Amino acid sequence: MNNILHHLSWDLIGVFVAVAETGSLSAAAQRLNQSQPTIGRQVKAIEAELGVSLFYRHQRGLGLTQDGEVLLPHAKAMQAAAAQFLIHAEERKQSGFAGPVRVTASQTISTYVMPKLIAAFRERTPEIQIDLVSSDAPQNLLFQEADIAVRMFRPTQLDVVAKKIGEARLSLFASRAFIERVGMPKTQKELFALDWIGYDQSDLILRGMKEAGFAVNRDFFSIRCDDQVAYWEMVRAGCGIGFGQVGISRDDPDLIALDLEFPLPTLPVWLASPHTLNQIPRIKLLFDFLAEHLPKLLQLAASRP
Repeated sequence: MNNILHHLSWDLIGVFVAVAETGSLSAAAQRLNQSQPTIGRQVKAIEAELGVSLFYRHQRGLGLTQDGEVLLPHAKAMQAAAAQFLIHAEERKQSGFAGPVRVTASQTISTYVMPKLIAAFRERTPEIQIDLVSSDAPQNLLFQEADIAVRMFRPTQLDVVAKKIGEARLSLFASRAFIERVGMPKTQKELFALDWIGYDQSDLILRGMKEAGFAVNRDFFSIRCDDQVAYWEMVRAGCGIGFGQVGISRDDPDLIALDLEFPLPTLPVWLASPHTLNQIPRIKLLFDFLAEHLPKLLQLAASRP
């Protein structure tokens, strides 16, 4: 046993947990920012090192074997212990405000909102370096994949400081060039007759429209794309009608909001940070700065009770 522990890499523990939690090599690869073949080789390596089979294949991906189910809680405990080790090491080398802070946000927020905030923050505190992780995949805060996360859902991880800073309002948008070409719709029937931009693999828009009482399918959308930034740029380019955040769109003179009593939800906006890291001065400083200024830039509505 001691020989196994001597050779077993901490990285392999993280790979085992990621594959177990996501249920597939591809999803784990995306979470860990590695290639799928690399994750596959690492799974084989940990199984060979331990001498047990951890996963079995099924139609939807990978499931845990009985051995895998027994070992997973221990692997998570080891992962959490490693994270705490790194966190406390970071605290020990802490000196004033100098040093890096790693922030993760969605591609849309990272592209259209964070650059302005980072420029303003760095003007105040140039000694703090900022790493921006632009990703729509949730980062594991407790394993130091990020110090601060901007999320459109309530964080569920334990030992995380989470603060809801408001709710982002959504609207339907089209470019002025598009409206000049097809005419301004005056009824929902005219609106639905125009070209719409939807998602490709994601069913998020389809589910949202169904909840709003519009049972459309994938073929309803003339153009489809899952990349949030590319999606929004297609709306701006005049490819069709699309959904967007009011706060991001309000200063764009080339866009028009279409208000035809189309019921739209709001998106909750949360800031999250590991509890221990949030006590580090530079991380808390940026956390508080984002909590103050993000609602203004995003024109967030007050949080619901």
